[in-house]
Amino acid sequence: MDRRSFLKTSALGGASAAAAATLAAPMYAQGKRTLTMVTTWPRGLAGVWDSVERIAASVTALTDGAVTIEPKAAGELVGGLEVFDAVTAGQADMYHGADYYFTGQHPAWAYFTTVPFGMTAPEMMVWYYGMGGMDLHSKLGEIFGLKPFIAGQTGAQGGGWFRKEIKSASDFQGLKFRMPGLGGQALSELGASVQVLPGGEIYQALSSGALDGTEWIGPWSDEKLGLQEVCDFYYPAGFHEPGAALSVVTNLEVFESLTPSQQKAIEIACGEGHQHNYALFMANNGPALQRLISAGVQVKEFSDDVWDAYGAASKTVLDGYMSDELFAEVRTSAEAAMASTSGWSGRSDSAYTAQRDRVLANLK
Repeated sequence: MDRRSFLKTSALGGASAAAAATLAAPMYAQGKRTLTMVTTWPRGLAGVWDSVERIAASVTALTDGAVTIEPKAAGELVGGLEVFDAVTAGQADMYHGADYYFTGQHPAWAYFTTVPFGMTAPEMMVWYYGMGGMDLHSKLGEIFGLKPFIAGQTGAQGGGWFRKEIKSASDFQGLKFRMPGLGGQALSELGASVQVLPGGEIYQALSSGALDGTEWIGPWSDEKLGLQEVCDFYYPAGFHEPGAALSVVTNLEVFESLTPSQQKAIEIACGEGHQHNYALFMANNGPALQRLISAGVQVKEFSDDVWDAYGAASKTVLDGYMSDELFAEVRTSAEAAMASTSGWSGRSDSAYTAQRDRVLANLK
């Protein structure tokens, strides 16, 4: 029995049936509420801060102003990687971030952002909304006194920015590289010196030589961050984040103090924010990539031996957590959903887009 269940059971243990019914009745806070949202992002950062602002505005609109959200950028109340602890401790009401920053709390958090060789954005949506992913997210959150929802989606993220071309897996030996989540752990298996930095610190770390390379999000956000100014080589395809979800996570006691309609407003705002954010990234990444190429960035692809090394390292990392029952449950569920979805989309969408692009190119 977890701590929350124990406390609830103990409180009711000696009460009469009538008293128990009174204690069990939900007590909702009255009047207008302002919830403090800490974030892992610098204010105004392309794509991710758009998600913060949209969700905050949606919650206000859906509750007719009864609930407002006050966003705090990284460093304004707590550091970008301190938001999880701030919300569990009640220092803030909720956070907006990427849950794979918090694998130190539990490795299963990674699956609610992304894992190496994991799900694409559409596959993630199928798992989360249609095949049990949301329930598992809630189950994981409850252990820490949190209520989570995915609330953004970057789509496939680039393989990274490098000062030097990556010609083989051996080039990762000793490379100082920024990559969070289980992908970062896989890169460590290849000999890289992996660091986890919030987005606002990446440019300076590259400029000073503290990093030899980094992954961030994709062409649009990366261009806004100025990574093309400090790295010459860009790899658009990466193993580590095939479709990265963002999350809004609320302190569970705070969430339960809201009325059912206010709780639903947060859930709906997160779901709508998720799909809008995905569209935003997809609409902007293509034009941004063309601008980067025109500016002289050298766009490369990893060789097969690098991909194979990524795969072996990723399997080692994921398998290493399988003794944890909840991690194993989440991984099994996610991989089953991915296989099921890919079994259809690989024969339909992938085949169609390949033929569409071929046919339309021939007709020009």
